[in-house]
Amino acid sequence: MPLSERQLAAFADKQDRQIPYDTSPRHLAGPGDARHVTHGLAAAGWTHTSDPLSAEIVLRSPDQRHRLQFDPQSATSAWWRLRADPTDTAPGWYAEFGALVPAEVLAGLTDALVAPPPAEPTSPLSVLKAAGWLIDGRGAADSDPPGCRVERRPEQGRGTVSWREPGRVAWHIEVRDNPDAFVRGPLLWHAFLDDATPEHLVTAFVTALADTTPLQRGMFDRTAHRGVVQEPSPLTPQQTVDAYLTRVKALQGQARAAHRQRTKSPLPPARAGATPPAPRR
Repeated sequence: MPLSERQLAAFADKQDRQIPYDTSPRHLAGPGDARHVTHGLAAAGWTHTSDPLSAEIVLRSPDQRHRLQFDPQSATSAWWRLRADPTDTAPGWYAEFGALVPAEVLAGLTDALVAPPPAEPTSPLSVLKAAGWLIDGRGAADSDPPGCRVERRPEQGRGTVSWREPGRVAWHIEVRDNPDAFVRGPLLWHAFLDDATPEHLVTAFVTALADTTPLQRGMFDRTAHRGVVQEPSPLTPQQTVDAYLTRVKALQGQARAAHRQRTKSPLPPARAGATPPAPRR
């Protein structure tokens, strides 16, 4: 489903009509514009398979293995669900994200999903440690100042992926109202990535989460918490749109290169002892 000029113009029009504010920290910035995720996947060749008149959006990857569901009318706390079917060489996996997850942070994961895996992957906790997060003795990471926690702990049944033998651990990201490390305040949003989720995708998500670059939100956009810091953005709407289009075009280029690689037919091997045909005179 290639992106149309009309769809990109609608995104640009929204930027032009709002008063932008730099918003931080990222985990409190609020959901933002879901098109950061959906446009990126569409640019990479994912197809829209849900009712176009429904609030629910379902996108499928070109190979039909991956499925992303966005349901803002969900009765649960998970508005985003991402599933991968098993193959002969890789297990299936499942991830979900709460309503207030910033779309730009989730896009860090979905962009990594449609790109080639890194040659030298980095672990999620090493990324968070380098970003100044506090790592405790159990391997849990807390933002500084506190409020967001990333940790691995035993899975609990959810999603549609069949739950495997006991002892599996999954990645949990939780953002809570009360920043006190000893008191669990109300949950603002969560992310869950099961034990089979490729680690480079988890790393991509936490890298985007820990990035200290503010996210842009409009004056009246919803944020996750009253404690969020907002300042007038020095970026013009056109600069925001230009960066957005650059990212979309890069994803389109990656998808086209991957398609050419898949469809490139190798030359048939020469038969042993075969005599090459004589040149025509």
